Amino acid sequence: MKRRGGVGHDLSHIRPKGSPVKNSALTSTGLVPFMERFSNSTREVAQDGRRGALMLSVSINHPDSEDFIDAKMTQGKVTGANVSVKMSDDFMAAAEAGKEFTQKYPIYSKEPKYTKKVEARKIWDKIVHNAWKSAEPGILFWDTIIRESVPDCYADLGYKTVSTNPCGEIPLCPYDSCRLLAINLYSYVEKPFTKEAKFNFKLFREHAQLALRMMDDIIDLEIEKIDKIIDKIDKDPEPLEIKRTELELWKNIQLKSKQGRRTGVGITAEGDMLAALGIRYGTAEATDFSEEVHKTIAVECYRSSAILAKERGAFEIYDSKRELNNPFVNRIKEAAPEVYDSMLEHGRRNIACLTIAPTGTTSLMTQTTSGIEPVFLPVYTRRRKVNPNDPDVHVDFTDEQGDSFENYTVFHHKFVDWMVANGYETTKKYSNDEINELVEKSPYYKATSNDVDWLEKVKMQGRVQKWVDHSISVTINLPNDVKEELVGDLYMEAWKAGCKGITVYRDGSRTGVLVSNDAPEEKENKNSEVVESRPERLEADVLRFQNNKEKWIAFVGLLNGRPYEIFTGLADDEDGILLPGSISKGAIIKGIDEEGNKRYDFQYSNRRGYKTTIEGLSHKFDPIYWNYAKLISGVLRYNMPIDLVISLVGDLQLDTESINTWKNGVARALKKYIPNGTIAEGQKCGNCGSDSLIYQEGCLICTTCGSSKCG
Repeated sequence: MKRRGGVGHDLSHIRPKGSPVKNSALTSTGLVPFMERFSNSTREVAQDGRRGALMLSVSINHPDSEDFIDAKMTQGKVTGANVSVKMSDDFMAAAEAGKEFTQKYPIYSKEPKYTKKVEARKIWDKIVHNAWKSAEPGILFWDTIIRESVPDCYADLGYKTVSTNPCGEIPLCPYDSCRLLAINLYSYVEKPFTKEAKFNFKLFREHAQLALRMMDDIIDLEIEKIDKIIDKIDKDPEPLEIKRTELELWKNIQLKSKQGRRTGVGITAEGDMLAALGIRYGTAEATDFSEEVHKTIAVECYRSSAILAKERGAFEIYDSKRELNNPFVNRIKEAAPEVYDSMLEHGRRNIACLTIAPTGTTSLMTQTTSGIEPVFLPVYTRRRKVNPNDPDVHVDFTDEQGDSFENYTVFHHKFVDWMVANGYETTKKYSNDEINELVEKSPYYKATSNDVDWLEKVKMQGRVQKWVDHSISVTINLPNDVKEELVGDLYMEAWKAGCKGITVYRDGSRTGVLVSNDAPEEKENKNSEVVESRPERLEADVLRFQNNKEKWIAFVGLLNGRPYEIFTGLADDEDGILLPGSISKGAIIKGIDEEGNKRYDFQYSNRRGYKTTIEGLSHKFDPIYWNYAKLISGVLRYNMPIDLVISLVGDLQLDTESINTWKNGVARALKKYIPNGTIAEGQKCGNCGSDSLIYQEGCLICTTCGSSKCG
């Protein structure tokens, strides 16, 4: 990571919680402490402009997999990693049929040291619920990955797939690298958004071959850099026993780079390509066309790899006999027998060639939709602060502090291309109704990430996956009001369709997507009624944060899903707030004691389903923190926008380091509730200087350069 690399790490080898170990601890602590350690290491490395990215995975066979699934449901835990569960076909079948499933350790052992029978449907429902609620964990259909994997034909030679890169698009063996290149599919549409639009397959085939050749050149450049890193480590003055681990790491990476020459040719702008051809994303027609495009890439990249093998030599361990029964290779054989014959004669330059990555920053540069995804929104609204006394200023919104704002409409770049191609003005200020009419006339209508046919999208992913030898990074975007059952249906359909992995994102389950253009004022004022008399009971989120070296808890009382009050206290001190670790949400109960004093109790459902009340929390709050919490709660219940509340908290002039650290924890806790796409007024990107910052998942995201800042 310190050299700008992301890491995928599988935890399935760690002993289950309670297993005997031969050290002073006597028993294993299980998976979760290791998840936190690796996550924290990633966050530490990512300080001061470096980048850290981590994917943690575990097999569903592991007896602690349920703890892994729940780990990120606690606010503030495992924030430096994406998490995915490696699902087996046996588990999926057991979950579908409602049968028992046997977990074991070691996970693939025929004579395991530990077994555990579980209800597969119960764990499945937990995965579905957590994904619906928080967008994690993702799912990796591991048996499909291994069955389809070309590199796993060489598993006994060190190419056994164990995890994926941080975004999940390339399953990898130990020490191998994720290398990416994206072809802009929109650029092959001639006369886009017209009746004469067509896809130039001839040029596309030529460029697919060139892309693979470029990727092979990139491997040689990478090897040069690795050689320099090894040379630098060799020359470092530290003793060998100190630098041996890093040295051996890079020598292993060097070996894998030279031996397998793995590449990752992919695409971006799938959504824009289909729209430019007049094909609606999420239809059977779109799926058929996309499959043909990706079949073309697969054939031409494998053709190019065979040509390169003739010119430069095959990857060192190539053996056609090992690949005889591989499903992917046999599809290439059926689609292009001449390519297969060429591989038999000359070999292949690269052990695997293809992927589809998220291409987030890449799509910003190409001004297109990202990866295989549809457009998020063709039109959305942003807001900028204005001086109401300036001429030609239209004030659309005034906040509680009296600042004035003007709304303005942002159009997706290729939607503007459609407007130009069809004779619509691009400089006119359109009303919401006029914008809706435009969208309805365009090929983006009913083709956004929130309103495509989600099951058809999953089927499309499965069809395309058959022509991608690695994997596809895909997120199924869902509206906020979908039921949990739909997430389960999508996951199950993805398994049956032959997908290798899938993630869902339900709008609002995590903050940070751009908002739609539909009636923004109405949406913002939806919960604007001030409720001065506190309800007797409030639903609450329980969040955890660090105050210096102390563990603290924040209770955030919610009214209509919006923060209404916040109280904080110690979480691990005998005089503080001691709560069962499994609690994530309950109800704060306001009561009156015999002397007429207000008090706050906390009620939750324990593991047996009974309601338990922890009485008299009020006296456990430190008076200083209590007073500040009442101040913050006061502005919350009067509906000050959350980002402005956080700004207010940040501006509090407090005397001690402890209280200042506390207010930072409160600010981090409240960031969870900043509405999707909120503009960070008055702040500039530290990377490019732009003021185009929005909140996303509690982080500030620059929509100009794609950089992010959290914390």
